Amino acid sequence: MKNVILTLLLIVVIFFSAFSQNQPTERQLIEKTIELYFDGWATGDSTKLGQAMHSSCHLKNYNNGKFVEFTRDQYLSLFKPHERNKNLKTRIVAMDITNNMGSAKVEISTERDLYTDYFNLMKTNEGWFIADKVSTRTPHKIVDVNAILPKKEIIIEGLKRPWSIAFMSENEVLISEKEGHLVKINLLTKEKTRIQGYPTDLEDSIAGFGDNTGKFEILLDPDFNTNKYVYLSYVAKKSASRTTKIIRAVLKDDSLQQIKVLFVAEPYTKERYHYGGGMVFGNDGKLYFTIGERLFSEQDEPIIPIAQNIEDKRGKIYRINSDGTIPKDNPDFGSKATPGLYAIGIRAAQGITLDRTHNKIWFTEHGTHQGDEINVLHAKANYGWPMKTTGKYRFAEFAPKAIPNNVYTDPVWYWLHTVAPTGLHFYSGSEFAAWSGNLLVGGLSKGSLWRMVIEGEYVQRVEELFTDDRVRIRKVTQSPMGKLYILTDEIDGKLIRVRNAAF
Repeated sequence: MKNVILTLLLIVVIFFSAFSQNQPTERQLIEKTIELYFDGWATGDSTKLGQAMHSSCHLKNYNNGKFVEFTRDQYLSLFKPHERNKNLKTRIVAMDITNNMGSAKVEISTERDLYTDYFNLMKTNEGWFIADKVSTRTPHKIVDVNAILPKKEIIIEGLKRPWSIAFMSENEVLISEKEGHLVKINLLTKEKTRIQGYPTDLEDSIAGFGDNTGKFEILLDPDFNTNKYVYLSYVAKKSASRTTKIIRAVLKDDSLQQIKVLFVAEPYTKERYHYGGGMVFGNDGKLYFTIGERLFSEQDEPIIPIAQNIEDKRGKIYRINSDGTIPKDNPDFGSKATPGLYAIGIRAAQGITLDRTHNKIWFTEHGTHQGDEINVLHAKANYGWPMKTTGKYRFAEFAPKAIPNNVYTDPVWYWLHTVAPTGLHFYSGSEFAAWSGNLLVGGLSKGSLWRMVIEGEYVQRVEELFTDDRVRIRKVTQSPMGKLYILTDEIDGKLIRVRNAAF
């Protein structure tokens, strides 16, 4: 009997010994997770990458002296399927396991670079997953990070004269079409969704006519992820007249809801030109917006020109709180001034942007014959229109009567030819490292894109880009991760990414 028991025990020991030998070790399981990650990384397979990463995973890339952090979804959105690099080599340099936590150092070598990745992993009931990762890159050969070779890549086509773009995430945007709709677009899948609920008093632009009516800016609240507020400017109609209107709405279920009117640039008039409509939030959390004077020719100016009359809402720049109330620290133009008034003497400003580094707001201004300008916004400034201009008047005989005690602010830059400058942007990405802090300005006339080197409030150097590939440009902007984009003002409008082909 004892022999039988001993024999059975020996069989059990041998069975479990063989079974355990066939079971992967914790190290092997971690290696499998890392291999899955790099298989996806090498082929652009975001599904494999996602399977290797925990839902809470965060990743950091160290480049040019700073870290750029990504959520799991942001990181996965960067990848597109591609052929595996045959020269890619991966090596696990070190690994440590303590209970349900693990760490690994991995070196990845390509033809150009050596990457060193530091993984932290966690064990769950479903297995080992990457909890976070820090990545550094060392070029095998010296790379000039300041090398610049801009190239255009069309991302989205078929837009109806797009006017503005707002990034809800790296790959999901809202685009306002001047002659179309407000649309949401996934930049990866190209899926386009029309946003419902746009105000019914919209005055649609007459396609092909070239008037200035239609939809203008789409702007996200600084706290959009929490409150879902969006701000829109457009031309509103009443009977046979029209004006610029600024509204706030909640974006919910692809629809504009809880619409609140913030500003109406009365009076309503019959003109179809120069509405302004540019909007930006300052570092102070206040909403700044431009209102054009709406005249086509100076011969129609009243005795006190529109843009110089503090009682007329047109031809001005305003500063308000996000709910439409007036900040207590706004400049005082007197008791007869329109509430929210911040600066006067504006003809047809559309583009307005924030230089976050120096906390200054800059804006573009359309002249008549020449006279296109770039200005820095200052409280209570008078930018001169139509009392003075760097160009010529449409109505050559126009001679405005001097206004006593007026002091006018000169532009920081003006062109000697017509540019029709629109949306402008201070570049802060890393792809065009040499452009950091430069001002990029798009133009409608002749389709120009300008790069300006700024020092303080002065333009030191100017370069015109893509002189052999011109297209009317409505907006220049960048994504949350620093990718550079332009919107083209065409019937078949495009969202174009400007890439640096030097890398």
